[in-house]
Amino acid sequence: MEKSKYQDSVSGGENQSSLDNMVKSLDEKCKSCKPLTAVACVTECKTWKLKNQLRKINEKMRNPKFLELLLNTLKNERRLILLDIISKHYYVVSQLQKEMSSLGFKHSQQTIVEEYINPLVKVGLIQGGQNSYGPTVLGCRVNDLLKEFHDLERILPPHSECHEEKALDSLLEGPRTYEDMRAVIPTINVARVLSRLQKTGLIHTSEEKNYIFFFRTKRNPGLSKLSVTESRVHQNIPEEGISAKQLSDKTGISLRRTYKYVRKLKGKKLVFARKKPLAYSLTAPGVKLAKTLRALRDLTVQTQATTAQLLKREKADTSPASDNKVAVRKSEGIITLTNTVLTKK
Repeated sequence: MEKSKYQDSVSGGENQSSLDNMVKSLDEKCKSCKPLTAVACVTECKTWKLKNQLRKINEKMRNPKFLELLLNTLKNERRLILLDIISKHYYVVSQLQKEMSSLGFKHSQQTIVEEYINPLVKVGLIQGGQNSYGPTVLGCRVNDLLKEFHDLERILPPHSECHEEKALDSLLEGPRTYEDMRAVIPTINVARVLSRLQKTGLIHTSEEKNYIFFFRTKRNPGLSKLSVTESRVHQNIPEEGISAKQLSDKTGISLRRTYKYVRKLKGKKLVFARKKPLAYSLTAPGVKLAKTLRALRDLTVQTQATTAQLLKREKADTSPASDNKVAVRKSEGIITLTNTVLTKK
């Protein structure tokens, strides 16, 4: 089968249905397929090749730190550009070198393979052999997710334990205080992570620089003699509290005079102060990136679950010993054909 046609089957299947539906479709095709020989099935059948590709992806995903490895691999502009190029067609290395050169990236073929292609192969995003490389199902989907984020390495640290990514995911649920973040990432890293995310414009703190909030006590204000201005200030303090700056804006009184009247109200035990911790929240670019990273995480979880089900079904479908069992020895191991089902031993 021509490699360009093989690529069409990868991307086309993904565009038409979910990965789970695609795997079910592949199973159905295998059950109804009647290859002339086992060798023909292994070498020519695009259905078998796709299923074998999914088996290899599942094997890579068994690494407990797969998501961390995947993220660090993707935080490289040249790898993302190569992934985008390869997601369209199969290429030999010399062609990739020309494509990269046309985009302003001058590298030897050895550098392209060792520094950019091999890491993508390691996490199951591209596949290849004999100097030719093409995309996997996972690679096509990841490329679609990250088309707008080729500058990841300038936004997030390229070689890390992915604390920044964890912080962004947590903040996607809502504002978090410094103490909240200590439950998400190691305490020793919190200050550095928050500072780095602020510098890259992914998170910010409230523009309100006054962290002292004023609240009304339960004491009846009618028991105290209040001036008109004191009464106005007291009535404008909401139940959830308010900062002096906000209270000044709300009452139309200068900030200096606001503090003056608040002090008087505190003296009459009608107001008390409480310090509210500084909260961090995502900026618009931060929300966009955090949603993309979560989608990437969900994609890996879905892919791992679906490919695991594929292996489980194949194991169940393979009978112990059968007269019509043909073994085809490949470099990767023994490929066994039982009836019409191909599985690895």
